[in-house]
Amino acid sequence: MQGEPGSTNGDTTGGTGGAQALAALCRRAEQSGADSLWAVDHLYWPHPIAEPLTTLAVAATVTARPTLGTCVLQLPLRTPDAVAKQATALQLLSGGRFVLGLGVGSHEAEYRRAGADFHRRGRDLDAGVAALTRAWEGSGDYAQTPVSAPVPLWFGGASPAARRRAAIRGDGWVPLFVTPDDYAAALADLRRETVEAGRPPDAVEAGVVVFARVGDDAEAPRQGAEWLSRLYRLPPKAFERHLVAGSPETCAASLERYADAGARHIVVMVAGSPAVEHFAQLRAAFTGRPERTLVGARP
Repeated sequence: MQGEPGSTNGDTTGGTGGAQALAALCRRAEQSGADSLWAVDHLYWPHPIAEPLTTLAVAATVTARPTLGTCVLQLPLRTPDAVAKQATALQLLSGGRFVLGLGVGSHEAEYRRAGADFHRRGRDLDAGVAALTRAWEGSGDYAQTPVSAPVPLWFGGASPAARRRAAIRGDGWVPLFVTPDDYAAALADLRRETVEAGRPPDAVEAGVVVFARVGDDAEAPRQGAEWLSRLYRLPPKAFERHLVAGSPETCAASLERYADAGARHIVVMVAGSPAVEHFAQLRAAFTGRPERTLVGARP
């Protein structure tokens, strides 16, 4: 992802097919010029959803170039020491292409089902990150070995707490549900908070997740909002301000607003299927700006 032009497709069907189908999807994405492949995390969800680290292990074995990442893994729902071991394994399997995106999520019912405290999730995430660091130190008896190259930590979330967490200890920041104008203001706050934390202002990579629906300018906004409504079980109106929809050219112009607001990595979640084909159209319309990276997410 480091500044190279590219794209990523996501499988946004919610399906959990076999390894061969997943491998074929990852190969198609890479062949389309995919810059990175991302998987999201839900232990419990209203629809079928694949486990992200296992999914990315398949991707690591059938691709050679794209960055592979979680966008984002809910660490408070998992054991940090086990995640540290899994992240190291993925970094080794992928040849150093893995990014561990972390967040807290926003679904209280999922926490309740997992036996985790929803109201402590921020504090539990901070404690979990500290545990990851300890596990990766690789010292003393019964250390976690083999070790890998450092695993970059990206933090999701648009809240001030999530942004400050990224400023203090993150390698990247990738919020969701944020408009271009709000993103520009929040990114300025992130840069200030990063300096206050004693780090260079550009120490944190600026990313953003954007929903996109490629299609007819008149119908795509409605189709995309309804698709997301079914996925998240929220009213379609909840996505109106956060959905980029229309022809490839219309969508690309909207994504330019995020790039102009400072986004270095635009993670596109295609609100429809077949996502590879939809994304390929969007990527073609977004070409010509080599200083920016267009990427994608897989829910």
